[in-house]
Amino acid sequence: MSRTNRAAIIGCVIALALGAGIALAGSQGGATLQVGATSQGLPLFAIAIAAAFAVQVIAFIPAALLRSEHFFDLTGSLTFIGVSVFLIVAAPAPDARSWVLTAMVVLWALRLGPFLFLRVRRAGSDGRFTEIVQQPLVFLRVWVLQGLWVSLTASAAWAAVSAAPAAQRPIDWLAAVGIVVWLAGLAIEVIADAQKSAFRADSRNDGRFITTGLWSRSRHPNYFGEIVLWCGVFLVAAPVLTGWQWVTVLSPVFVTLLLTRVSGVPLLEARATKRWGGEAAYERYVAEVPVLVPRFTRPRLDRSSPVSGDAR
Repeated sequence: MSRTNRAAIIGCVIALALGAGIALAGSQGGATLQVGATSQGLPLFAIAIAAAFAVQVIAFIPAALLRSEHFFDLTGSLTFIGVSVFLIVAAPAPDARSWVLTAMVVLWALRLGPFLFLRVRRAGSDGRFTEIVQQPLVFLRVWVLQGLWVSLTASAAWAAVSAAPAAQRPIDWLAAVGIVVWLAGLAIEVIADAQKSAFRADSRNDGRFITTGLWSRSRHPNYFGEIVLWCGVFLVAAPVLTGWQWVTVLSPVFVTLLLTRVSGVPLLEARATKRWGGEAAYERYVAEVPVLVPRFTRPRLDRSSPVSGDAR
């Protein structure tokens, strides 16, 4: 077995182990689902995590046979939606907080999934998968990691939705703050994506980068919005978390680390630097515009600058 395949298998095992740990911790004190004649039901939260991974493995099979990544992002979004709907339906007595959290996750996924899917369709392929689709085990690792991404990202919301009735609390001030934070984050993400899409659709902007709207305040405002909205989700979920369920604080932490240290900002910044590094206009843009957290004042930038980066 090649070193690449061994690394892929180890990656899958680690991801599954982390998923099992999250499932165990988040199930503490949570509601259960009675299956058959068993005396004890199965924890709803653990079922949700298992389903998130199972969907990815099942979807991997036709993707590997077709050597296509076209439905990768869409599958991830559908997993968020499907598992969240399952939880709210299976919960013994869902309260207002549970419905709010479910709506937060579902609305976000309904917007993001089609956006990413259509972007890949327009581009014809996703550069992230050019070589990966030719290596089945490496390709499988990507799908298993998506299962971990879904599980960790939605963990706080799912833990709160699957909480036992005794742990439920009325909507309080912290939940209200969380809703406002989520709305702000979603608005930033949607506006940023729309601005970049409109800019790229205009042929007059070929060879130029966007220096208007939110993109004049942050080099990655969509990622900033994503981080903010998941912080909002956690704030809504937090009042009903107990014991080991607090491990789900990893939700906003994981999203932040993923976007700022792994697959988001670093990849796009490296790609832009490779293509535009040394160009005066690009260097000025990097110097004037923060990488993530938007600045309050609008910098003075050359509107005729060459394009850099991607919409996401």
